[in-house]
Amino acid sequence: MTGMQPIAPVKQDVLGVGISATSYSDVAAVCNRWLQERESAAVARYICITSVHGVMEARKDSRLRSIFNQADIATPDGMPIVWALRSFGFPGQQRVYGPNLMLTLCEQAEDRGHRIFLYGGRPESLEALRFRLRERFPRLVIAGSYSPPFRPLTDDEETGVREQISSAKPDLLFVGISTPKQERWMNEHRACFPGVVMVGVGAAFDFHAGRVRQAPAWMQKRGLEWLFRLTMEPARLWRRYVLLTPLFLPCWALQKLSISMRRIACGASADSAQPVGPGSHSVTT
Repeated sequence: MTGMQPIAPVKQDVLGVGISATSYSDVAAVCNRWLQERESAAVARYICITSVHGVMEARKDSRLRSIFNQADIATPDGMPIVWALRSFGFPGQQRVYGPNLMLTLCEQAEDRGHRIFLYGGRPESLEALRFRLRERFPRLVIAGSYSPPFRPLTDDEETGVREQISSAKPDLLFVGISTPKQERWMNEHRACFPGVVMVGVGAAFDFHAGRVRQAPAWMQKRGLEWLFRLTMEPARLWRRYVLLTPLFLPCWALQKLSISMRRIACGASADSAQPVGPGSHSVTT
């Protein structure tokens, strides 16, 4: 890279969660810089792929909200989040979707020799995912993978996983165990893998392994991916999309109204503070 080195993108508050105004290329450039400087890093970096579901869960859970806000990057993953960022002063903001970001970072990893580790998914899904990634990126180094059980790990299992990941010496650690588990896991393991870049990619493992179908592009662009996913996995996702997600829109509207009212109030205060006297002018119409 030439010129000024990239820094972590600015964050905009969306219902108490800082969402990064960024893009696929910006995230890739920042990750590359972090990995160039990894020898001096005391902890891992972590990236959250932040959806409406994550934001609404964080509203109920202050600890989870703190985890999102401690993330080095929190990308807007979902059109309602994108629309919110646009309404708050980032008109060109586009979606930074977890599965696509994973492919972007794998492509860069292949080009630059970065080693990746895959944490999450079912054993059969991980096998298919490794096969498909190697098929798409022949020179990509998959340093290791681990499929955690659907229960808390024992102390011995936890120690074994940390040792397995550390011995694999990954540069990028993709975590696919769904929100909010993956965000908590990354935050808890920051000190375990200094210099590594962890990316919580959610359902990307299942999508790229071919186990779960992705929504058509036109549905994604129109903010209808939730409907497609609900029809694919109703038993698992109905609570998220029927009970939780619809609350986002009125909450966003209230935040937008609150910001507008503050701006009006600040403008009125500034007007009232204008000097009145020999050097001032009053205009009447």
